[in-house]
Amino acid sequence: MVASEYTMDSKDHIPEEAKKMLQSLASEWDDVLDSNALQVIRLKGAMTNQVFQIKWPARKDGVPRKVLVRIYGEGVDVFFDRENEIRTFEFMSKHGQGPRLLGRFFNGRIEEFIHARTLSAPDLRDSEISAHIAAKMREFHTLDMPGPKNAVLWDRLRKWLQAAKDMATLEEAKAVNLDAIEDEIVLLQRELAGKEHIVFCHNDLQYGNIMMEEDTKAITIIDYEYSSYNPIAFDIANHFCEMTADYHTETPHILDFGKYPGLEERRRFIRIYLSHSGHTELALQHLVKQLN
Repeated sequence: MVASEYTMDSKDHIPEEAKKMLQSLASEWDDVLDSNALQVIRLKGAMTNQVFQIKWPARKDGVPRKVLVRIYGEGVDVFFDRENEIRTFEFMSKHGQGPRLLGRFFNGRIEEFIHARTLSAPDLRDSEISAHIAAKMREFHTLDMPGPKNAVLWDRLRKWLQAAKDMATLEEAKAVNLDAIEDEIVLLQRELAGKEHIVFCHNDLQYGNIMMEEDTKAITIIDYEYSSYNPIAFDIANHFCEMTADYHTETPHILDFGKYPGLEERRRFIRIYLSHSGHTELALQHLVKQLN
């Protein structure tokens, strides 16, 4: 996400409950000059929420203190379960993954501000950055998230397909061949049955959900709306597909599959991923075969 070019003079976009929490937080920080003098900057790039950077004037020669306010979007129930997302975020916060949770209010939360840059579309194809992402993805996949450990992929695909059918006109459904997708889901599920290695996956590892600290190259994965247990191969394949996307164009929904990583690039990513888990060349070949 990036900051918008304007700073809102009005703080009406921030709920009163959240403003009181922000002022209470700031009053406990010695480096904040005035806890009531918060500045609100809307950030661009968030797809399912409204996100704001909040900062306060610092005391002499100090660095302004910053936090993030996330206001949950409406009408997203068809895509993910908000309560699950909140539980996942709280789990991540407690286990040192992603930003720390600083407070919750009725329709949102206050998060630690990560001092790192959000990646851009070309960054995903940078071999050095990609290596760091592979290692971080492996770390993410080792998380033992409480709750059922069944893959949600197939039920989620069917739910989204039904929602698309309910919304699409006959012409739209025919144009994208919606009726054939259900058969493809059945075929894929049958082909992969018994071959899936289920782990806790991010499921949306696009460039906007990856942040990198420039000096150390440390990667932070953010935004867990779609996170759930799923096959490892799905999470990696989805990340490869995200290399074909650019959400900061006039046609963000159109993917350029000419940018899909070739075999050697895929092998390199998987090799680095597996090197952080002690797996063998056989595991590499198995994963590459699943992703072909």
